[in-house]
Amino acid sequence: MSREYQQRLLDGEDRSSRVEQVQERAVSVESLAAPGDAPGVSRCDGLSCRDEASASSCEGAGAPRVERACGAQHGDAPVYGLLGRSLGHSYSPKIHALLGAYEYRLFEVEPEDVKEFVLHGRYDGVNVTIPYKETVMPLCDELSDAARAIGCVNTLVRRADGTIYGDNTDYDGFSFMLDRAGVEAAGRKALVLGAGGASKTVCAVLRDRGAREVAVVSRGLPGAGFDTVERHYDADIVVNATPVGMYPHCPESVVDLEPFARTGETRAGYRDGLDAVLDVVYNPARTGILLQAEKLGIAHENGLSMLVAQAKRASEVFRGVRIDESAMERAIERVAADMRSVVLIGMPGGGKSTVGALVAARLGRPFVDVDERIAQRVGMPVPEIFERLGEAAFRRYETEAVREVCKESGLVAACGGGVVTQPRNYDLLHQNAVVVLLRRPLELLACEGRPVSKATGVAELFRRRAKLYEAWADAAVENDATLEDAVERVIAALEENETSEGRTCHA
Repeated sequence: MSREYQQRLLDGEDRSSRVEQVQERAVSVESLAAPGDAPGVSRCDGLSCRDEASASSCEGAGAPRVERACGAQHGDAPVYGLLGRSLGHSYSPKIHALLGAYEYRLFEVEPEDVKEFVLHGRYDGVNVTIPYKETVMPLCDELSDAARAIGCVNTLVRRADGTIYGDNTDYDGFSFMLDRAGVEAAGRKALVLGAGGASKTVCAVLRDRGAREVAVVSRGLPGAGFDTVERHYDADIVVNATPVGMYPHCPESVVDLEPFARTGETRAGYRDGLDAVLDVVYNPARTGILLQAEKLGIAHENGLSMLVAQAKRASEVFRGVRIDESAMERAIERVAADMRSVVLIGMPGGGKSTVGALVAARLGRPFVDVDERIAQRVGMPVPEIFERLGEAAFRRYETEAVREVCKESGLVAACGGGVVTQPRNYDLLHQNAVVVLLRRPLELLACEGRPVSKATGVAELFRRRAKLYEAWADAAVENDATLEDAVERVIAALEENETSEGRTCHA
């Protein structure tokens, strides 16, 4: 450990903190400070039970605060947070702000400094994420039964006597995820992808719930690498417990689900196909494996419900309170809505850029025009790209721009009219967004500066693309009146889509 790091650790200075410049909508805070302050909350005996009145409020917080090393100022207000190595895109601060009015920081610590942080850092309680869930376990003075049985820790509490208590609230999180998705593990075979800390928790829950068999495959696991996955095509449940497909490497997938979905199983007592696909990753909302499950009609759920449920349990352990499940459901719905982007598709000249910018302003979100992003990247206007480099080159640039833009959360984007002509763009658009088709009467479409429309003709172009637009869209609205009408219709379509989805699990 460096002398400079040790000094920061001991004196509580914040010299190397870094604030991520992320545009986020302000989050409302439901105070859980005392009995009667919020519905569904009651005080109880527990670890690190403190006077919540001194906790600082996170109301209106923007980007999460990232401590590059430990050394947060430690006053009367308890300090909680998340320990990991790369945390700039974590949603944990927002979730904890929705669960209670207390300070929750992001502590980015390098591997060589983890021990000093855990033993001497200025914190009251921290959650632990990859890659440190197993690293911190031997540093604890006492472990919960769950942590001891599973073999990893994701929650640390510094008690009044200075000793450190380690717990595993991921167990609660994955249990809730199964219940919310309506997945019955009893008597089923489950295949778990990955063998790290998250995998251990997943396997423990599945076994405790009576799974007939729990198989694990992982890179580097002797005799059970990913080259052995075909042995488990008879699995009823597949759980991705690896970081494959996590932001920013999305939408990637660690396995192909097609062989699992249609195995032709005929053995007595065995079911054909998959019952459910679960992914502990929550950003993006649809990882590669979940997008494929959706296309195959398989029930699926991302890891947001697990994240919020474990955060709820961790908050209870940190503060010695009970939080009603209704508060957890509200947090899931709020974070899911804030993460969800809006992508507009439709015919060239249909008003996507204009309407998209107005929708973004209404929602308080960033707006991106994909064609403008391409022009900036290439250094010439779109018509000139078509003229000098050809359409094939433009489509390659377009895919790269869509990949870059649509992996982000909580924005509004307008795509060029031809984005639907490239099948590879489908997953990129749908990984984080509600895709809205903006329809406009053909006679009102503008052709100026749109090379494909001018070369092919509007009517013929529409004939070629109409079915693709409808197939790719989650919702469709008419742009046949005023701009204000179009904006209101998009907002209404988003609200209807959010209501119809209801939760992150789909069948």
